[in-house]
Amino acid sequence: MADAVGNIEAKEYGFGIEQKSEGFFVKGASHLGWGLQDRLRRIFNPVSGNTVMLAFDHGYIMGPTSGLERMDLTIVPLIDYADCIMCTRGTLRQVVPPTSNKPVALRVSAGTTILTDLNNECLIDMEEAIRLNASIMAPMVAIGSPEFEGLTIRNLTRLVDMGNKYGIPVLGVTAVGKDLVRDSRYISMASRVLAENGAHVVKTYFCEEGFEKVVAACPVPIVIAGGKKLPEAEALGVAYRAIQAGAAGVDMGRNVFQSECPAAMIQAVGAVVHEGLTPEQGFEKYNDLKASL
Repeated sequence: MADAVGNIEAKEYGFGIEQKSEGFFVKGASHLGWGLQDRLRRIFNPVSGNTVMLAFDHGYIMGPTSGLERMDLTIVPLIDYADCIMCTRGTLRQVVPPTSNKPVALRVSAGTTILTDLNNECLIDMEEAIRLNASIMAPMVAIGSPEFEGLTIRNLTRLVDMGNKYGIPVLGVTAVGKDLVRDSRYISMASRVLAENGAHVVKTYFCEEGFEKVVAACPVPIVIAGGKKLPEAEALGVAYRAIQAGAAGVDMGRNVFQSECPAAMIQAVGAVVHEGLTPEQGFEKYNDLKASL
């Protein structure tokens, strides 16, 4: 408690100077609370407005995956190059050093695996996300699934309610079933439904035709999923075209940790996403870094 004796009387009131009220740079987040904005600021670069997420949550439905057998050897060295890491609570506790100081997109839904029907999921306890200091919570939402659409949308809305209560935003992840086509019509509908139900960020797939319409019709940032492993030059091309069409970042997994040189690849992706390098320039950067590592 301040001592009442010897205080200097306040006098710097700045009369005639209006208090500055800054806007917020993340799409659709201007009216959010301080805690939600603060966590989003950790994820999105305020200069570029974009993010590079490193996803390694594949094991929760796939088990051991090429490149993720020993995450302490393959993933931990890459964390410094990412803006945000996306993983499960198990991996976070077992592998990720708390000293890494990276924002965490925590996988908060779990359920069936690739051995059965995917997307029959439940949510982990909200207190677990708080204990793990999650910057954003990521549930899977199966738009278009006859069995699990309603269940996963209810999971999303419940999580948004809890996240708003505790100041933690939600990353809605679109799950594409075997019979659904990843075209702009589906992706636009799925992204908009997630945003309408309160998701603060949407993770979905990139489509070559009409993706700019997908982004325009979604009132929150869209981060694209990396998807299956592509040759490095092609993956950099996808990242570039997505950003040029208005995406706010990428969440890449296999296209980074299954690359011939993962450390070079994630840095090249970062240069495309944040610096606007073309795919050709990004691939040149990748090769230069690969040669030096």
